[in-house]
Amino acid sequence: MSDTPNSPVARKSSITEHALTLSDRRIRYTASAEWQTLFDQENPVAEMFHVAYLAETDEATTRPLTFVFNGGPGAASAYLHMGALGPKRIYFDANGGLPKPPVRLVDNLESWLSFTDLVFIDPIGTGFSRSLPANKDKQDKSSETPSSTEAEKPKEVEFWEVERDLKALGEFIQRFLSRHKRWLSPIFIAGESYGGFRVAKLARKLQQEFGIGLSGAILISPALEFSLLGGNDYNLTSWATLLPSLAAAAAHHGRAQWAGEPGDLSAHMAVAELFARRTLIPLLAMGNALTSEERQSAYQQIANLIGLPLSLVERQAGRVDIEVFSRELLRDRQRIVGLYDASITAIDPFPDRTVYQGIDPTLDGLDRLFTGAINSHLRDTLGLETDLTYHLLNLETFKAWQFDLKGELKQGFIGAVDDLRIGMTLNPYMQVYITHGFFDLVTPYFASNHLADLLKLDPEIRPNLTLKHFQGGHMFYSWDDSRQQWFTEMETFYRNAIA
Repeated sequence: MSDTPNSPVARKSSITEHALTLSDRRIRYTASAEWQTLFDQENPVAEMFHVAYLAETDEATTRPLTFVFNGGPGAASAYLHMGALGPKRIYFDANGGLPKPPVRLVDNLESWLSFTDLVFIDPIGTGFSRSLPANKDKQDKSSETPSSTEAEKPKEVEFWEVERDLKALGEFIQRFLSRHKRWLSPIFIAGESYGGFRVAKLARKLQQEFGIGLSGAILISPALEFSLLGGNDYNLTSWATLLPSLAAAAAHHGRAQWAGEPGDLSAHMAVAELFARRTLIPLLAMGNALTSEERQSAYQQIANLIGLPLSLVERQAGRVDIEVFSRELLRDRQRIVGLYDASITAIDPFPDRTVYQGIDPTLDGLDRLFTGAINSHLRDTLGLETDLTYHLLNLETFKAWQFDLKGELKQGFIGAVDDLRIGMTLNPYMQVYITHGFFDLVTPYFASNHLADLLKLDPEIRPNLTLKHFQGGHMFYSWDDSRQQWFTEMETFYRNAIA
């Protein structure tokens, strides 16, 4: 049966009872896999799919409630759902390696259900979330015939825009709180990657426009300012914020010249961070005004830190992008490193070609795991019935996404740090936690460190902001040690946020 937005599709929501057995207790909970309708001027326009895990307790209103989403844009919530936070998770090798098929699901002893109820939200066009056909009366009254281009566009496209996406999430959260009588619960939001961008924006918008006070906001591998996501000859800071992650990956693979004691990753990264700020930014800013000796000295330091040949660093003029690094670090072994987790390697399928033409082992390689896991969990464990296809990562959404903020790009680019700052001042009790994996080259940890240092928070609320990073990549929680450490950190974070 077709699952296009304008076709009727067989589906049936599911509400089931379960229990999660931990070492010290047993948590009984209800799992609801349902669609929630969104409206525009009282007309239903979309149905947002979500899975809610609500623990059985006599004091539900005092238990924290966390709304969770991923990024992309175009990604469903399955990554955080089945990778880290939900009661079931994918089994990974100890250091985040991809196990052989078939995917295995295990009880998640680090599930956040231990200390918060969880609602995993799939934005429109992802997961099982879809827009609804246009109102028939409205269609009949319209005398205009849509162009062929407009007719071909999926109805979801109106939701694939920054502000409309945020509005949909805000409306969903409002309606969920009303349906489940949870307006008095401590409310948290958590998002990964572009989902971290959403969290920063919603930290302001939920409080200012939807009347939802937040106890905490968790930003996981966030993309906060898009100007830092890609460098060029004229945008210099992104090269500096990327360098410590390149250095960490090179040291992990034994290719860097250790800046401290051999094996001391923290010391090596600390030197890379200092070099990035004090030397690399001024070096790039000087351009042709540098002497050849100054330039050569800096290039040698870069080569030592990130494990690439000096000749390559010279050819790149000190600007080593992630694709070049991924291809060249282990090229003598015919291996590439992952962009989202540079500790992970894969065979280079075309080692003799000038330009790399393979795939990213840490994004494309994960698809089989998360697609299998979420479909099995929803359809088998939770008993959901639907003919819809679960869109784990909808590339149509990614390609069609609109970043137009209707003239609100005050600094010339899209960003969310100003919104986060306003959200923290609107509510001086809200706790904020930003976390990354050291080996993530796509949203490098040092970009968030850099932005936090520029945030200019009042001393009264600066303690409300925590930055903590772990070994691993974009999804550092696939590493056993990192997931366990993060779980302990978040238990404390929630306890302090609601104290």
